[in-house]
Parts: sequence; structure tokens; C-alpha cells
Amino acid sequence: MPIESGLAHGKIPENVSIIENGLSYKLNLMEGQKTGFYLDQSKNRKRVMELAENCDVLDCFSYTGGFSMNALSGGAKSIVTIEASGESLSTAKDNFQINDLPLEKVDFIEGDVFQLLRKFRDSRRSFDLIILDPPKFAQSASQAGSASRGYKDINLLAFKLLRPGGILVTFSCSGGISAELFQKIIAGAALDANVRAEIVERLVQSGDHPVSLNFPEGNYLKGLICIKD
Repeated sequence: MPIESGLAHGKIPENVSIIENGLSYKLNLMEGQKTGFYLDQSKNRKRVMELAENCDVLDCFSYTGGFSMNALSGGAKSIVTIEASGESLSTAKDNFQINDLPLEKVDFIEGDVFQLLRKFRDSRRSFDLIILDPPKFAQSASQAGSASRGYKDINLLAFKLLRPGGILVTFSCSGGISAELFQKIIAGAALDANVRAEIVERLVQSGDHPVSLNFPEGNYLKGLICIKD
């Protein structure tokens, strides 16, 4: 059978709106990634809202601005929002405006996170709170090696950009990367960055994304909150 994508039946509007944690989002169900919104991060976005007060925040791989909006709603002083997709970044701006959030506190940057983190390091920029929520680096366990290098690279740079006492909220959504391996990657990144850090909390996918006992890879979302000494 030919591979096809599209509606099986009926019609849907081009854009729909949802509310999460008191914030409104515009979704494109047909063109957006996944269902147009990463529902698995719902409670983790709320956790970022709780952590962000008086912080200068760097949100990497921001998609349509979910973590950035929660951080600003939580009292962040400033936000740098990085996303490779110009279309997603445009939607993020729309979402900020829908919620009457102050755009003057947000620097929207379209670009490659790996390159921009190096640029920030070289210019000695620093932040109180950094969020790393990258796309899936490993499609399967066989790609875990190359994915590990990618995760280590961005986390090493993030540790260098954190101020003393700063918070790193870092995720992997690769099913081929176990929670144990992800922790080892983050530990190696801190060691190579020559910093001391502590894990203060572990984050997982929201409760409406259950894990089948006969498919443990379904526990794909791993997150750590680390504080830099």
C-alpha cells in the first residue's frame, strides 16, 4: 500500500487552541510536530514555571515556546529562546502575544543550538536557568553511541554557561538511551566542563503517557534537574 498522511475522516480547523497551566497555545494539528504540541512535558513545563523566578533563562530547542512561556509566567527576568525552525519560532511569538506576555523580555533566535551555545560560551554569556529539550538523537538502541556524544556536547556547554548555583533542566526523549546511561552522560559532561553539580530531581513523561510492561522503551522521556555548585 502507498504511504500516505492526512485525515482519515472529516475536517479539522487549520489552528486550534488549548490551555495548559493557565496558558493558551495555538496548535497546528496537521503540520505541527507530533500532535502539534508535546503533551508529555506538561508537568515538567509547570516545574520550570516554579523554578524560574528572577532568573535569566536560556531555552534551547524551544519549538513553539512552551518552556519559555512557563518560565516567564513564573517570574523570569529574561528569556533567550532558540529554535531552528522559523515557522515554530513565529508560532512561539504568537503564543506569547495571545497570553499578553511581555515580548521585550524575550530574545527569539532562529539557529542551530550547538553553534549558538559555543558562541555564547566564547562571548562569556551566562544564565541562571538553562532548559535543554532536544529532539530524539537516537532512533534506536543501535544509535545510542552517536546520540550520547550529542547529548554530552550540549550539556557540557550548558554547564559552562550556568552561573554558580544555576539550574540545568535537561532531557532525553530517545528510547534507546536508558535513564542510567543518560545520567552517566550528564555526569561526564559536568566532569569535562570542570564543574561540580548535583541531581536534585528526576523528571519523566506526564501520567497520560503510561509505559507498557512489555515495552519498557515506552519510558522514553528522561529528565534531570541539576544545580551547579
